[in-house]
Amino acid sequence: MRVAIAGAGAVGRSIASELIGNGHDVLLIDKNPESIKPELVPDAEWLLADACELSSLEEARLDACDVVIAATGDDKANLVCALLAKTEFGVPRTVGRVNHPNNEWLFTEAWGVDVNVSTPRIMSALVEEAVTVGDLVRLFTFRRGNANLVELTLPTDSPYVGKPAGLIPFPENCALVSVLRDGQVYVPEPERPVEEGDELLFVIPSEKEAELQQLLAPTHHAG
Repeated sequence: MRVAIAGAGAVGRSIASELIGNGHDVLLIDKNPESIKPELVPDAEWLLADACELSSLEEARLDACDVVIAATGDDKANLVCALLAKTEFGVPRTVGRVNHPNNEWLFTEAWGVDVNVSTPRIMSALVEEAVTVGDLVRLFTFRRGNANLVELTLPTDSPYVGKPAGLIPFPENCALVSVLRDGQVYVPEPERPVEEGDELLFVIPSEKEAELQQLLAPTHHAG
């Protein structure tokens, strides 16, 4: 898979290193000469260019990319880059980094963004996930599917502690995708019971979250 990343700062370089480690071809783009540091990610391609300029993106051959990640520290630049990638080059998948939470509402398909990644929201969710038991924590939003990735740590007083996962009447269109227990990740199996303290990961529509919360932890209230 070929991936172009707009923004060669610490965030962009980290993403590039991870993707290259997974066998993908990566191009890093930045308009700041001081950010062009090929020695830090030697296996990536590097391009000194403005990712908001159509001519620069043509030089970057965005039409040959499977994914474009707009990861600069400027929300306006990320929106423009994503919009050009989608509308001018037909890139199948775009990811936009949200730097300021007040701008998150802009990062939608209307601006060419398939997936937005809000650093403040993710950090907040991870803090909540680490300290809450029995409350539903939203970790990620899948805009195209109108669904969320949510986590719930099963409390002691859940009516389904010790019950096989296959016997739990989860809400419609709700999928239990993973169970984290004692530092291990388990693929959910219908006959395997869920236990107190299990971290349950679900993909679920927003409108079903309250129903899931009430089902698994009726004495708790989502925060």
